[in-house]
Amino acid sequence: MEDAYARSVSEVLDFFGVDPTKGLSDSQVVHHSRLYGRNGTPFWKLVLKQFDDLLVKILIVAAIVSFVLALANGETGLTAFLEPFVILLILAANAAVGVITETNAEKALEELRAYQANIATVLRNGCFSILPATELVPGDIVEVTVGCKIPADLRMIEMSSNTFRVDQAILTGESCSVEKDVDCTLTTNAVYQDKKNILFSGTDVVAGRGRAVVIGVGSNTAMGSIHDSMLQTDDEATPLKKKLDEFGSFLAKVIAGICVLVWVVNIGHFSDPSHGGFFKGAIHYFKIAVALAVAAIPEGLPAVVTTCLALGTKKMARLNAIVRSLPSVETLGCTTVICSDKTGTLTTNMMSVSKICVVQSAEHGPMINEFTVSGTTYAPEGTVFDSNGLQLDLPAQSPCLHHLAMCSSLCNDSILQYNPDKDSYEKIGESTEVALRVLAEKVGLPGFDSMPSALNMLSKHERASYCNHYWENQFKKVYVLEFTRDRKMMSVLCSHKQMDVMFSKGAPESIIARCTKILCNGDGSVVPLTAAARAELESRFHSFGDETLRCLALAFKTVPHGQQTISYDNENDLTFIGLVGMLDPPREEVRDAMLACMTAGIRVIVVTGDNKSTAESLCRKIGAFDNLVDFSGMSYTASEFERLPAVQQTLALRRMTLFSRVEPSHKRMLVEALQNQNEVVAMTGDGVNDAPALKKADIGIAMGSGTAVAKSASDMVLADDNFASIVAAVAEGRAIYNNTKQFIRYMISSNIGEVVCIFVAAVLGIPDTLAPVQLLWVNLVTDGLPATAIGFNKQDSDVMKAKPRKVGEAVVTGWLFFRYLVIGVYVGLATVAGFIWWFVYSDGGPKLTYSELMNFETCELRETTYPCSIFEDRHPSTVAMTVLVVVEMFNALNNLSENQSLLVITPRSNLWLVGSIILTMLLHVLILYVHPLAVLFSVTPLSWAEWTAVMYLSFPVIIIDELLKFLSRNTGMRFRFRLRKADLLPKDRRDK
Repeated sequence: MEDAYARSVSEVLDFFGVDPTKGLSDSQVVHHSRLYGRNGTPFWKLVLKQFDDLLVKILIVAAIVSFVLALANGETGLTAFLEPFVILLILAANAAVGVITETNAEKALEELRAYQANIATVLRNGCFSILPATELVPGDIVEVTVGCKIPADLRMIEMSSNTFRVDQAILTGESCSVEKDVDCTLTTNAVYQDKKNILFSGTDVVAGRGRAVVIGVGSNTAMGSIHDSMLQTDDEATPLKKKLDEFGSFLAKVIAGICVLVWVVNIGHFSDPSHGGFFKGAIHYFKIAVALAVAAIPEGLPAVVTTCLALGTKKMARLNAIVRSLPSVETLGCTTVICSDKTGTLTTNMMSVSKICVVQSAEHGPMINEFTVSGTTYAPEGTVFDSNGLQLDLPAQSPCLHHLAMCSSLCNDSILQYNPDKDSYEKIGESTEVALRVLAEKVGLPGFDSMPSALNMLSKHERASYCNHYWENQFKKVYVLEFTRDRKMMSVLCSHKQMDVMFSKGAPESIIARCTKILCNGDGSVVPLTAAARAELESRFHSFGDETLRCLALAFKTVPHGQQTISYDNENDLTFIGLVGMLDPPREEVRDAMLACMTAGIRVIVVTGDNKSTAESLCRKIGAFDNLVDFSGMSYTASEFERLPAVQQTLALRRMTLFSRVEPSHKRMLVEALQNQNEVVAMTGDGVNDAPALKKADIGIAMGSGTAVAKSASDMVLADDNFASIVAAVAEGRAIYNNTKQFIRYMISSNIGEVVCIFVAAVLGIPDTLAPVQLLWVNLVTDGLPATAIGFNKQDSDVMKAKPRKVGEAVVTGWLFFRYLVIGVYVGLATVAGFIWWFVYSDGGPKLTYSELMNFETCELRETTYPCSIFEDRHPSTVAMTVLVVVEMFNALNNLSENQSLLVITPRSNLWLVGSIILTMLLHVLILYVHPLAVLFSVTPLSWAEWTAVMYLSFPVIIIDELLKFLSRNTGMRFRFRLRKADLLPKDRRDK
């Protein structure tokens, strides 16, 4: 029902056919559930997402081609399907890792959602019952009261209290709670703020009690509509994803070129008698071309990247950062701007009293005394200090502080309680009222010399409201005059023995205007409020405002004994007690985190809906404006920014530190503008209104205490809502990228070796050096395990001292590419050398001449001293494959560091790598010496002499790389040697 706000209560109830005294019947619930739906990423979408990668798609094509060629060649049985089956098995394993990790992240989010209110008090069949919010249907009658989270979109039908107020900041961004009523709204084109009779799903009741009828559930709520519009935002590819996609397209072109070249070079051999015809010869050389493609593609790369990022998510979870999208782990490493919400992220989101102002004496004109209060959370832990900074041992012995504590406890509708599950103190009701309850606990009780130490002996549950309960037991509440906007104050009539007192609190201008007397803190006397004292108090009130403190005044009045009610007329002739200034304080660890960001070259922009002066005050406290007197050019309100010409907006974005008075649309606009300047943007948020900006940002970071919609839009969720956790996650992201870069280089150099091996063999005209299934084994097991272990290289101590890497920065460029090309060429030549060695020099081989080896295809057409079946022997390819495996194990050790010698950074620095090398060699030995596996992979056991030759051919890769590292360290060649046209991982279109 879209216009429920404009209909009367009876019209809405008639629309749903519900009796407000009985609620829906069971049959109506079933009917409405079918008609409107219930209040609640398909798994298959999560699986398909894992295959959305260019390298993976190339592998799928390779598998299909391999399968078609096997059928065209007349192959049947296991050999025809082995290669495509192994490729698809790899891809399935890669997808499984991705799905499991992202599913685990969703489970962690479900645990966080358990902290949200998810039940409702529902009237059905004439009885009230408590049901899960997901079981609500339109037409249900729901009872809501202070402390409730609204379970669906509701239309108010009855109020059981004088006022009913809701905090709907998560939806509208309004900083203050709003009053609700049952009257219909006549405003045309009403926005959320105009719908005074609608309670929106996910918002909180802060005062009052009432009943309402459900008018929308699930996606048919205000929250649901924002969620749906947010899903229309396209996902941005992460920097590493872009690099791997570019690498995939680059590789596809190179593979196609090499395959065509090998095929064309051998056209003259298509008709060789050994192939049995031109067509079969063409297929034979096409299979060699496919083998080249398999060699060139690092099949294990997607799986290794996924595994490394998955390991990163576990590390981040320990840092209170729950990663929902694996690639976002890497994106964190190149974040250049963090747009951080102020409330709850940089601050505690716990209003607390920080200053108190009282009149000390009025004998020789008003003498004002100020106290400061420590403590920045709802925990009843803190100290009161006088104007000289000295701690008050017994604050409650000061008359004004004593009466402030009484008034704060009694003129209050909130609840302060301890939650043992979260080990934290929580509020029910208005933040300002809870801040007053905490103040009463910090002031303590009068007449007890052991007060502070005695309170500390209580359990946390008892301590939460011990002093408040004391005053509530001493004074009986008789009557309450609730807060109204026109009076801007609240009063409560209390009875204590033979004395009745009215306590009042409210806006300072309202309270001071109604006061005629002052309570003096010096001696506890009550004296008339003079014009001079009134002016001085108003001056202090305005100074609190300049310090961006939210200010309340407290007062009392003695009334005739036995009076049972009070009216607005009684709210005059009050006695002024004092002023309290409160604020949402910054988190203690934020200043250090801000400094770490500056050192790491990351700019922080504080984004808030608060007014400019309040936000600037916070920025000063957290160090965002350190060493600055003039904030011009660094602090803008949304309206100020929008009025700037386009050129000046571009310049302003480069210096901006604070963006205040923003609406949800401004956040998304800010993200887009920064991304247009090639910034990598992380955006934090917790409300439904933040969801579109979170979705648009490169890294959307939701708060653990935030809404489910914000979490579903994000890439990462902060379990502790702490800005410092973002900085720790960025450091981890940079370390993960560094390790990712190392194993990508390792795998690429290995694949260069395989391509060289096959290409050289084809050019020389010798038999096939390696079978496709052998190449797959090497690429997966031999490359995969050490590459994954390289991901365990330790984080550098100075990882947060370097500037963020550029998004277009290639993983391998210039001199480094030349180095890995040299290594790759050696790997390929060593593999071919092992193959030739067995035929020409091995005592176990036929000891052919080199020309006989090159002319192996004409063996059956001429007389030979050896059987032609020698070219089908599995020994030479086994030697070649083993050389390839062992040389790559040595190459893995080379990748412990980019430029440091193995004598400096020894294998002991990464025992996971050592373990993976041992495991890889054991697996290789297994396929050589276990007969069924040996048949499957076309290999055979090797003799001691053959193993010795393998070691001689493999070890030199260490010496070659040590020499190249020495040149890198000492001659600066890595800076002078550059490849201009095509790096291994191309830059983002060469930065255009």
